This record gives sequence, structure tokens and C-alpha cells, in this order.
Amino acid sequence: MMMASKPEIEMRDRWGATNMSRPAGQPPGVVHLWRRSLHASSAKVNSCYGTLSNEKKERALRFRIERPRQDFVLTRGALRSSLARYLGSTPQHVRLRNAENGESFLEGENDLCFNLSHTDGLALLAFVRGRAIRVDREQQSRKVEVEQLAERLFSKREVDDLKAPGWRRAACHFFRCGTRKAYIRARGEGLSLPLDHFDVSVAKDECRLLATRPDASEAGRWTLCALAVCHGYTAAWALAKTTEN
Repeated sequence: MMMASKPEIEMRDRWGATNMSRPAGQPPGVVHLWRRSLHASSAKVNSCYGTLSNEKKERALRFRIERPRQDFVLTRGALRSSLARYLGSTPQHVRLRNAENGESFLEGENDLCFNLSHTDGLALLAFVRGRAIRVDREQQSRKVEVEQLAERLFSKREVDDLKAPGWRRAACHFFRCGTRKAYIRARGEGLSLPLDHFDVSVAKDECRLLATRPDASEAGRWTLCALAVCHGYTAAWALAKTTEN
């Protein structure tokens, strides 16, 4: 299914696909999003483990608790399998490297950009040509101290929106705002860019990067898109509007 999310972007929904051959084509600006359940049989987990690099296998074995280890294996295995489809290769032949900020990228000259994010029971994978992209998700049932965390992590404008009449500081609004902060990861700067140096919308029916500081023009270089993934989760991605980001 193909849906227009913004004038510059189209979002192709491939979440229902399980066994898919190489994607036919992906013009610049077309985002492919995959949804992957992290509930799988032992055989599936072992199969995904077999596709990992030696470094990722060693990292997986360092997990002392089974569930986080299984999630790690399934998400990294899903990423390698998906990349292999785009490249017309096999998962074992996908060559990845890590940037200084910890994000992975393909070795060699390839314009395929990607990102993954996972939480309890759900992984999201995003693919686009030639543009920086980051996806984030949250499980809304997670218990948090909404007011305290918002005051510490969000900008004044975002906190004021959360406290406005009608919001009631509900956790769903907090998580919605948090996923839209995916912009900070798309910039590749991690927490070296303070979370209160930019503002995102909080309202359900509006998903935008409202302001960036100190460079106000930066807000116009990115698109935010809210994702309706499944009941109990909220998600969003940040995408560079041009290949220059």
C-alpha cells in the first residue's frame, strides 16, 4: 500500500510482508517501513543468530537475560535480512560498519540509508535512498513519572503544551512527544545536542519540528511523521528533506 504522508515524501507500507523478494525500486524520498514482531520460536531466533557478524554474535552472548538477548538477535537478524533483499545479496554478505555515534551504515558506495528501533515485542525498520532517517517507538503502557521526566528532557514549549488544559499530563502525550524527538538521532549528534534546543509538536493530529536553536533554519530541513503502528505503541520518524543532511 502507498500513502502520501508529506508533499516531498511517500510512505510505502510493507509491514504485512514476511517473505519478500528484492524490492522493485525505491526512488529518493520514498520510505519503506517494516514492522517485525519480537515474539518468535527458538528456531527463528537461532536462524537470525546465524546471519549475524562475529562481533554481533559475541555481543549477543554478553546478554545475561534471555529476553533482551532474543530481541537483540531478532532485530539485528531482521535488519541484515532486509538489507540483503535490497542489495540482492544474502544476510551473511551484508557488510556493516559503525559510525562514531554507534549507528550502523553499509560499507562501500551505497546510498541506501536505514535505521531500526525496538521496544518490548515490536521492532521498526526504515529504509530510504540518500537521506538521513531515524525511527523511534515507545510502548504507551510503560509506567513513567511524566511531569518529572518532561521537565528534565523536554523544551519549555513542549512542557507547556503537555501541561495545557485537556492534556492532563497523560503518558500517551509524553511518549508521543518523546518519539518525535527522533530528530536528535537523525542529526547524528546524540545527546551532544540538548533535547531542549528544539521543539516538536505534541498534538496527535500535528507532527512537526516546530523550532530549532540556535539555527532556526534547521527546522525546515527535516520532516517528522507520526506512525500508527499498532495498539499500545506510538512511533515517529525524522527524515532529511534533501541529500545534503
